[in-house]
Parts: sequence; C-alpha cells; structure tokens
Amino acid sequence: MITTLLKLRLVSAFAVLAFAAGLVVPQMVSNISIQGHRGARGYVPENTIPSFIKALDLGADTLEMDVVITSDRKVIVSHEAYFRAAISLDPSGRRIDPDDEKKHNIYQMTYKQTSLYDVGTVTDPAFPDQAAQKVSKPLLRDVFRAVERYAKQKGLRLPEYNIEIKSSPDGDGRDHPAPEEFVRLVMREISRARLVKRVIIQSFDTRPLVIMHREHPSIRISYLTSNALGAEKNIEILGFRPDIYSPNFLRLDAASMQYCRAAGIKVIPWTVNSIDALERMKGLGVDGVISDYPDRARRILIR
Repeated sequence: MITTLLKLRLVSAFAVLAFAAGLVVPQMVSNISIQGHRGARGYVPENTIPSFIKALDLGADTLEMDVVITSDRKVIVSHEAYFRAAISLDPSGRRIDPDDEKKHNIYQMTYKQTSLYDVGTVTDPAFPDQAAQKVSKPLLRDVFRAVERYAKQKGLRLPEYNIEIKSSPDGDGRDHPAPEEFVRLVMREISRARLVKRVIIQSFDTRPLVIMHREHPSIRISYLTSNALGAEKNIEILGFRPDIYSPNFLRLDAASMQYCRAAGIKVIPWTVNSIDALERMKGLGVDGVISDYPDRARRILIR
C-alpha cells in the first residue's frame, strides 16, 4: 500500500513538472492506450519512420506496425510481403502493375534491393490527407533508433511498440521463413534494442504467438482476429490466455468484452477511425484502440 501511494505521488509530481515544462505526456492522463496504426497512416505514408514520428506528435502512446523478412534475413517494416502497387514505385520510378505486385516479393530481395523502392511519393488513395514524401520501407532497428531518439529529444514519454508478425501457413518459404525463424529474427532486434519491456507481439497467425509465449514469456502477446467467433472461441483456438485480445472493431460486442474482463485480458480493437466507431468503442469500455488517426482517437477516448 505504501509503495502504491509512493508511486502515485511520484507520477503526480512528474506530471506537474512535465506540464510546467510544456511537455506532452499522453500516458499520464489515461489508462486507455492510443495506438497509431502503421504510425499515423491517415496523414503520412504507412509504416515509415516519418509516420511513426507523426504518431508520437499526435499523442500515440504505442506505435503499431508490421514486419516482414528479406532474403538476407533483415527485419523490415511492411504490411505486405511485397510492394503494393497502390502506394509503391519500383527502382526505376515507375508505377507497379497491380497484376504483378506480388512478383515484387520482399522475401526474395535483399534489404538493399528493397531500399530502392519508393513507398511515399504515391499516397494511399484511401487517405486523401496523406502528405507525399519519398521514403523507403525501414529496417525495424532503424525505426527503434529514430523513434527513441526523437522521443528523448522532444521530452516525450518513450512509446511502446505493437509489432505484428506477418505470417501464414501457406506463406512459409515463399513470403517469409518458418515461424520459428521469424520469431528468432524479430526477437533478436527487440533484444538488441533492449526493448523487451516495451514491446507487444501480435499476429493473426497463432503459430508465432504460441512460440513467443513458450520461448519468451516476458513478451506481451496480442491475438489479432477478424472473424465473428467472439473472444471465448478465438482464445480457445489460440490455446492460451493472451495479454490482449485485438479483434476487428466491427466484431467486438459486449459478450466478448465481458469474457475478457473476467479472464483479465485487455481488449484493443482495430482499426477504429470514425467518430461514431470511436464513441462505440468507448461505450464498450475498451482498453485502447488502434487507429490511423491517433489524434482523433485521443480526442474521443481521452477527455
């Protein structure tokens, strides 16, 4: 009890000092987690260092991202295991034919080859507010370095990282290594950066989550789902209790919330962008949201 009171007093004192210094400390005002989806995809090209920096500026306490593997076993940040035609230019600066996009397979390229592609000049048509800029898919280690440096320079609280392992059984050996190697490569980067305590690993694929849970029990696990089975059935499929249940927000209902509350599992749905959807998630009592607009999410959920 004394320790708890002391911690609360220290937190309060720090918050006062931060306010006086003009710093933004998002986590100090709420237990609700605002996770920037692929950074701040609503404003900056997704899964890029500028996008993650923007998310910090907009009040995200957690940076959500996806990782894939190159042929030379580098971990890079990308939602697809290929260069998506809608947002990419090839090394010659030409648009990629949508019918051929999967031929630009990242797992078949070295990191140096992937760095020749431009994934920011052509903005995502689904996000008209995106600001174009020439940028490449970054190494996970470079994201860590850039974000940590920026947060320290700006006096921001250091963020958490919610990292999705992009794997599937039918992609083994074609789009990515087997899950055991995938987990090993990702954990190597996390350990080198000394970020184990600030990382969450998420996936739709249960295999890397099971491996991570077994071999790295100190890492928090988030189970991503998009089906209508509900929390209880999905977690039964997973085979263990994750730290976080992360469903498509359209599939989240009161029954799943009740189950997770009773089981001590946090609920952080994806990808919640509209004001109406954010209000509904707030009404359900979620522990956070993953959003392309962290500023909007923060405004609705934390007020």
